[in-house]
Amino acid sequence: MDSLTQIVLGAAVGEAVLGKKVGNKAMLYGAIAGTIPDLDTFVGNFFDTITAIEIHRGFSHSIVFAVLFAPVFGWIISKIESNSSATWKNWSWLMFWGLFTHPLLDAHTTWGTQLFWPLDLRLAYKNIFVIDPLYTLPFLVFLIMSMRLKRSNPKRRKYNRLGLIISSVYLLMVTPALKFYTFQKFENALENQNISYERMDTRPTPLNSILWTANIETEDAFLIGNYSIFDSQPIEYYSVPKNYSLAKPIENDPNLERLKKISEGWYTFSENNGDLYFNDLRFGTMDIEDPDSEFIFSYKLTKEHGELTATETEKEMTDAKNLLPRLWARILGN
Repeated sequence: MDSLTQIVLGAAVGEAVLGKKVGNKAMLYGAIAGTIPDLDTFVGNFFDTITAIEIHRGFSHSIVFAVLFAPVFGWIISKIESNSSATWKNWSWLMFWGLFTHPLLDAHTTWGTQLFWPLDLRLAYKNIFVIDPLYTLPFLVFLIMSMRLKRSNPKRRKYNRLGLIISSVYLLMVTPALKFYTFQKFENALENQNISYERMDTRPTPLNSILWTANIETEDAFLIGNYSIFDSQPIEYYSVPKNYSLAKPIENDPNLERLKKISEGWYTFSENNGDLYFNDLRFGTMDIEDPDSEFIFSYKLTKEHGELTATETEKEMTDAKNLLPRLWARILGN
């Protein structure tokens, strides 16, 4: 999830664990704990693109990381807050829950997490977008309400608990129900249109859980369709050719195999001005209404010193600005 959401979650968890004893400092250190796992993005800057992708949401988003480093961070805080009534064990417990709930939340996104690292298993339930105001804003409001009260005030814990309950209900009940409902709609549409397929993957579109996208794999192409719960017209699918033949000269390259594994098989190739690109379909395109729009994650493949390298294509801020009005219009139904 985005940094703000992880800060809010970490702060709320910190308050739940230790707020009664140390007040707003529990929120502060909980917020810090909630941001620590994402420092892997900083570490990734010291590696090549493919390795950086593999590192992201790996070790730092695992149970192992939380267990190993919670006591370390707890000890550091206990030294900083040596005058506090909280003990090293108290701070360690707070840090553990802050570090652990971060990947638990990320597991519900499209990218997922390697919660059980070092096992080669990535959990990705794909029932919430990385930025979802319906999850974050109510959570944030209750956290601020709690923050403004004295630690001895019983309403402080009540407000914080309400924020945790409302956000958890939305994450664990509402969005999975919407995913199941929309999955059935996509499945029925494929059946009604006599489309045979190998597998299907669904996810919410940016900033909401109302409009969903489905990737459907067929023999030679991927079909992509969108469905809003406010739609009144049948689902239409557009086709994206796999173009696997474009990568024939490098089909056995180990770095290409790494990219294929990262994408979980949801990828296509494309050419532009003689350059070859690897497109990760799992995160969609820059414009859900334009079949020819660029994919959000696309990598230019080149050979450098005999080794295949991948360079992520840069996106302009104007691309996102153009997306939002069209996204909002599509959320409201077709």
